[in-house]
Amino acid sequence: MTSFTLNGKDVSVDVPDDTPLLWVLRDELRMTGTKFGCGIAQCGACTVVVDGMSRRSCVTPISTLEGASIETIEQLEGPEADAVRAAWEEIDVPQCGWCQSGQIVSATSLLRMIPKPTDEDIDNAMAGNICRCATYVRIRQAIHNAADTLEG
Repeated sequence: MTSFTLNGKDVSVDVPDDTPLLWVLRDELRMTGTKFGCGIAQCGACTVVVDGMSRRSCVTPISTLEGASIETIEQLEGPEADAVRAAWEEIDVPQCGWCQSGQIVSATSLLRMIPKPTDEDIDNAMAGNICRCATYVRIRQAIHNAADTLEG
């Protein structure tokens, strides 16, 4: 049995220790906003926030999360999340949308740590978040727009 906080609620799951968090979220807890992309932590579609840091849920064993605080796209909250979502809509970032939950989680985490990121900060924070539709220019612009909104 592993117990943790998920989106502000205490949760306990009884699954094998090596079960990836992604499958606990999707199969056990029916939270399907976090997507499966590659299964090897290379694409970023499965990104969640664990104890304040972005993490790839497809390679995170549930046994490493005892007592952790986990935030998924379903409950991503706060001024940074609101600014990112608004910027995403404003400049129409998504095309197919598959990667977007991971992109939004990563962008929100970035703005929580660096409120006014440079292009280099954005590139470093978003590295490994693959967009098959190649909307990288719009993603970067949306993060800058979100930072500007937060600034004032």
